[in-house]
Amino acid sequence: MSNHPPPDSRKPLSLFAAVRGKIWIIVTLSLVGAVASVVPFIGMIELARALWPALAGLPVDPTRAWSAILVIVGALVLSFVSAGASGLVSHLADNDLQLDLRGRIVRHLRTQPLGWFDGRSTGAIKKAVDNDVNAIHQLIAHAIQDVITAVAVPVITLAYLFVVEWRMALFALVPIVLTAWVFAMMNRGADEQRVHYEQAVERLSAATIEYVHGITVVKSFGLAGRSHQRFTDESQQYATRYGGWMRDSAFWAALVELLTSPVVSLLLIATPGVLLAAAGTIAPLDVLPALLLGVGLTAPLMQLGFSTQFLRAAFQARDSLREFFASPPMPQPEHPAEPTGTGAAFDRVRFSYDGERDVLRDVTASCLPGTVTALVGASGSGKSTLARLVPRFYDVTGGAVRIGERDVRELGGDGLYGAVGFVFQDAYLLRTTIRDNIRLTRPEATPEQVTAAARAAQIHERVLELPRGYDSVIGEDAHLSGGEAQRLTIARALLTDAPILVLDEATAFADPDSEAAIQTALSELARERTLLVIAHRLHTITAADQILVLEAGAIVERGTHAELTAAGGVYAGMWQSYQRARGATTAASDSRPLAPSQTGPRT
Repeated sequence: MSNHPPPDSRKPLSLFAAVRGKIWIIVTLSLVGAVASVVPFIGMIELARALWPALAGLPVDPTRAWSAILVIVGALVLSFVSAGASGLVSHLADNDLQLDLRGRIVRHLRTQPLGWFDGRSTGAIKKAVDNDVNAIHQLIAHAIQDVITAVAVPVITLAYLFVVEWRMALFALVPIVLTAWVFAMMNRGADEQRVHYEQAVERLSAATIEYVHGITVVKSFGLAGRSHQRFTDESQQYATRYGGWMRDSAFWAALVELLTSPVVSLLLIATPGVLLAAAGTIAPLDVLPALLLGVGLTAPLMQLGFSTQFLRAAFQARDSLREFFASPPMPQPEHPAEPTGTGAAFDRVRFSYDGERDVLRDVTASCLPGTVTALVGASGSGKSTLARLVPRFYDVTGGAVRIGERDVRELGGDGLYGAVGFVFQDAYLLRTTIRDNIRLTRPEATPEQVTAAARAAQIHERVLELPRGYDSVIGEDAHLSGGEAQRLTIARALLTDAPILVLDEATAFADPDSEAAIQTALSELARERTLLVIAHRLHTITAADQILVLEAGAIVERGTHAELTAAGGVYAGMWQSYQRARGATTAASDSRPLAPSQTGPRT
């Protein structure tokens, strides 16, 4: 047994591996662009120095002047080209990274055990595929350039100013220091504010979904005002939280705008410069570099500062994706075996979700080929968990689950899911044609095979009533009831032709008419297959070959319906309670048990 991840997976720390080369190109171009953006100002200063003698009637060095002009023009061209190229490469890298991450997410999902999805909502997976990947955009497309510019421009500028006149360089530092301090004050407590804000957003979203989805029920029972009140309260909480956050940061944001404005920067630099020049401490020409370059020192910092909230979201998305990719894949055998039979067996099975408390204890049972085995028990008894060990939603903590003579952990994914199919209570249909939904697991199936499966599942006539028949699209011109959708998934299972089927009582939420049609379809599904049924309605499994009664994770009784009711034990008590709940009339009129194989066990 190998626990190695598939070859195309990558470690979480290599989240940006697909665009590492482009990132270095972005860094290089951004650095070149940052340098080139400062050089024209330095060139203008040197041009002023070259022309300064003309004010005193002295000759000007034309070579020095033209050299300064050429440097200015060249730097402007280089700055334009590098900025454009950096922006292009960064967005191409962002596009490549999003494509790579979404592909890796899909591949990662394929490596996870099916039980992994039970602990995660569709919204959580969508968040990784959509929201988190989109949030990374800020890091790749903008943050690299912003950070390099915010660091390189002040460093290059201050280095030049310290060479020219160190005292003016110190004055040029004043706006930077003040701006950095204001940003620090503005971001103080920002993480806590963001947490409260996101919690308010989450509560508002939940209240909105609850209000919209439940509007029919709450209005029917006259509770619309109560439901609307919760939505109103959460909206008010959101507005209060967001408004408070904005009020706390508005003053500091305005102060940043003031400190980084060209006029304020000029005043902070020019005032001491003029005083020193008037006192003869420094040459008037040495004030000029600080005036020209100092104005542009705070702009990159302001851009970076106001991008902080987007960067925080991007880093949170990065961490979320790393955590997502850190979930270990389902162990795969180095040399996958093929199933050797069509029966299933549990051999001293023990299972725990958390590694501490066992939810299944020493379960041993055999599901002979071509027979129906029903699992019954109170909620939390472990029947659903036991059934989900066969298609390997989870791996056992102890013991083994076998198909034929093979441990399911020795089977490859194709072999396992080719041998085991499942039909659950919640019928999930893709937004595609009826035909494609039925042949989801067998895309090569012919139209005749699809029709035959639909007929056997008692759904063919309903499909023909749709506007385009089998070409009707779910959610567009095909709207099916719950029972009809369930029969469509049964048709899918029939077409799959897996010899072993795990069936979570498909009639649990069906109306009587739908239940009758579904039971007929299930009886067809049971032919020549090994069925493991999670039973909720006991009258549907009275004809099962064996019934396993679970209690607290252990099998406490086993036998046929007749044997167990005659024994007067746990099952007999369940059956009596069930009959009383249904009523004698209902029990006599609509009891349609799921029949075992009509052709005998498979060999």
